[in-house]
This record gives sequence, C-alpha cells and structure tokens, in this order.
Amino acid sequence: MDQVVASHSKDSERAEMELVLASLAHTPRLEKLLRYIAERYFQNIISEINEYNIATEVFGRSKTSFDASRDSIARVEAHRLRKKLTEYYETDGKWHEIQLSLPTGSYIPSFSRRVSSPQMTSASEPRPNGHKSENLFTSPVADSGKTPITSEKIVAETSHAGARFLRKRTLLYSTIGIAALLIVSLGASRFFLPGKPSRQPDTDTPHPSTPTQPSPQNSAQAQVPLRMLAGYAGTPKIDSAGAYWQADHYFIGGGAFRRPDYPVVKTGDPMLFDYWRTSDFVYNIPLAPGPYELHLFFVASQQDDPKSSFFNVSANGEMLLRAFNINFDALGANIADERVFKDIYPDKDGILHLKFYMERSSPTLSALEILPGLPHRQLPVRLVMQHSAVTDHEGNLWHPDNYFQNGTLSESPRQVSGTPDPSLYAQERYGHFIYSIPVDTHGRYTLVLHFAELYWVPEPASRVGVGSRVFRVYCNGTTLLDNFDIVKEAGSLHALTKTFYHLRPSPEGKLDLTFEPIVNFATVSAIEVIDESE
Repeated sequence: MDQVVASHSKDSERAEMELVLASLAHTPRLEKLLRYIAERYFQNIISEINEYNIATEVFGRSKTSFDASRDSIARVEAHRLRKKLTEYYETDGKWHEIQLSLPTGSYIPSFSRRVSSPQMTSASEPRPNGHKSENLFTSPVADSGKTPITSEKIVAETSHAGARFLRKRTLLYSTIGIAALLIVSLGASRFFLPGKPSRQPDTDTPHPSTPTQPSPQNSAQAQVPLRMLAGYAGTPKIDSAGAYWQADHYFIGGGAFRRPDYPVVKTGDPMLFDYWRTSDFVYNIPLAPGPYELHLFFVASQQDDPKSSFFNVSANGEMLLRAFNINFDALGANIADERVFKDIYPDKDGILHLKFYMERSSPTLSALEILPGLPHRQLPVRLVMQHSAVTDHEGNLWHPDNYFQNGTLSESPRQVSGTPDPSLYAQERYGHFIYSIPVDTHGRYTLVLHFAELYWVPEPASRVGVGSRVFRVYCNGTTLLDNFDIVKEAGSLHALTKTFYHLRPSPEGKLDLTFEPIVNFATVSAIEVIDESE
C-alpha cells in the first residue's frame, strides 16, 4: 500500500507543481486555477488563497457583487481539480516521489512524499509555510482512540519500508537508504527485538504525549475569531459557511488521533470531528482583554463506555464542565455535541488557560472556537435551511443548515413574498425532524421560526389549501405550535414568522426543537435564537 509522508524541499514542490500544471494543458480553466494557487503558495501569501479571490481573480466574477452563497464557481472548479489530481496520481504521476493534493474544504495545496509501507494506514497532511508537521499515523489500536503510535516507531516504520523502496533505485539512493536504515535501527530496536512486542501503554493508563507547542506569556495575541481542529496537523479547512479552521496549536500535552471513520450526525460540518486530542491536556491561548464566546466540539466513540467516560474542563481554574460525559450529553455515540460558554475572559497574564483532565476517563476534544463576545449575552444563532450561507438585508449572516437530525432539504428554491429577505424562505427542511441548538445554560432565549408554504401551492382549479399540511413544534418537551397550518395563516409562497420568548435551555445547553407531522410533513425555512440577557 502506497502512503505519503512529509519530507521534501520547496524546490521539489516547485518541480512537482510544474509537472502537474503541464498535465493540465488540455484543461485551461483548471490550469489557470492551479497556477493562481501555486503563485501565492510559493510567495508565502496563502491568506490570499480563498474563495472570493479565486472567483474574482481567476474566473472573472465581479468584485463588488460576488456572493459566495449564490455563486459556487470556486468550489465547483476546486472539486474538478481534486478529481483531476486523483486521476493523475493513479496514472501518469503514480510513481512520483512528491505528490500534490488539494485537501477537501481547502484551497491551499499540500505536498507529500510517497513511501511504500504496508504497516502505515494513514498520515496527516503537512503544515503550510514550512512549519514542521505532526504526522499522525494510525493503527487499529490508534483508531480506537486508545493507544497512539510513538514518534520512534513512526520513524522506524517509515524508514524500514522506505529502504526496501530505495534499493530498487540507483546505487547512490541505495547507499542512502541502507545508511538511514542502520541509523534508525539503533533507535528503533526497542520496537523490533525478536519476541518483544512494540511498547504500548495499557488502556487504563494515560496516553503518552505528542510533541507540544507551549505558548509563552509574551507570545503574540491570537487572532479572533480563532477556530482550531484538535489533533489535526494539516492545512486549514473551510466549513460550510466559508470560515477557516486551523491546525491544532497552543496546546500542551495530550495525544492526537484521527477519529474512527464513522458518520457523524447532527452537524452540517462533519469535518470538524475528523480528529481529536485526548488524554490530559491544556490550551494556553493569548488573547486581548475583553469578553469572548467559547465553543467546544465533542463526539463520543462507539468504543467508549458511557458508564465510566467522565472528564472535567476548566477555564482559568473555574469549572466549565464537571464530570462531563459526551455520550450522555449528545444522547449517543457518533452524534455531534457542541457546548457554548459566554463571558469568557483571559486570565491576569493575558492567557486563556483551558484545562481538560481526567475524572474517570481521559478527555477528548474535536474542535475549539473562540469568537469576540458580548458582555453577559450569547451571540445570536441564525440558521437557514440551505446548503449555503445567506446574508439578510441588515447584513446578518445566516449559517447553512446545522444541528439537525432526520428530515430532508428541498432542492429547488421558490420565490416568496411578504418579506425583505425572500432568500431566507426559498428552501426548507421537511419531514419529521429535530434541531438541537447549542446555547449557554445561563440564560433565557427568544426563538424565531421562519416558515413559508413552498410545496402545497394551489393551481387555479385545485382544492389544495387549508389542511394540506398540519404539524406541531416542541421545544425541550413544551408545545410551541399545535395543529399549525401555514396556508391557513399566511397562504402559499408567503413568509410567516412565529416568535417565542423566555425559553429555558436543557441542562445539556440545548434548545431541542421537534417538528412533528400531523397531516403531511412538518417544515421550517430558517431558525433564529437570541439571548435575552441584559
């Protein structure tokens, strides 16, 4: 099985890029896209490699009117480019020592060196800008989230396998390969002595730590919003709203893993849960003075025992989560769980100290987000039941569909009247479904539900109308709407809102909304949650 590891120079990256560009000569749009990406990557200005710049500078979209929520040109062409790269490295580029990829959710290129190694099952992507990468190799044990492969064993396995490959090359490469094998064998003998298994800790003992990146107190303040993927060491990824999520940093301790490959529900961005950091660990994040809003993202593994999986989370010594159990909080394994905390401040030293530590079991974290906050109030939550974000007439960004379970998104947008924001009502989630909206437990909330009847549209001679769709809506078990009929109240293709005040979150910090059909399917087009705190 061929795998890739990061170990190469910028010159080798440039050479490989030129080969790939040459292979795209018959697809000029993709060649133009990759050349734009390459120029900025090698000039070390990767911040310019984004959807807006690609759409406007590569594909000629208007700089004043381009709207990523309506025009997916950059995403579509990047998807085509990824397919071309996959085809290239399955054919003409199969034996290239250096291989180029464009990670899903990102426009920033990743270069890796191919090594034939049946012992390795996966590897992380390298960091951009020449930063040293933490290569996360997994085995059946590591995938279970229990025992990491140590750095000594990674070197031993990759070098041992690499030597077999290099012996097929020139005499010079053979000499280098043999020398590397001799050097590595001295440090790796502890893993490969006959009759002695590789050293791995028991599942009841703490995991060994991965290389850490402590943040000194005089370090530069973190740029906020700050979004990090715990345990991930690759290039930035982009979520469904177009926000960038960085590789893991500011941490001390813990082990980094790729999560076992099971689908995650109740999220519109499953890539947030591809990795995790586990065992006891701390994040020391330098922040400017002021209030912040903290979001922590978790997911429970099927291998976790719900009866004993408890850990603690604190901020600057104050407890945020005590005896926290992801499985109980999310109501099962492989279900996305997000906890929100308002009024988060850096400590007196200008650092936010987040500590994750064992109660009965090791903690795990999938992602972390820090946003500029409001004193005593959570930022509004705005969701639109569509695949792309929408900006309303007041400039508010509505995040693509998220936090749902079951139901189906409509495909064809409809034109709706009675609102200054018809795009909010153009599509719907319909069926029998729930939304679990994460909120801070300290507060009461206003909920605004946005509806429009998009399906039961009467023809001139049709009897479709009142009674065609009737449903209920609950919040944390309390009935909000009963025998609700959109056509009866507003007609078809006309905006309708329902507002509810003083809603109390669940102990798990959720507004759990259930949409239950009575006649035909329930529906909703957008959801808004506003903190009522002063």
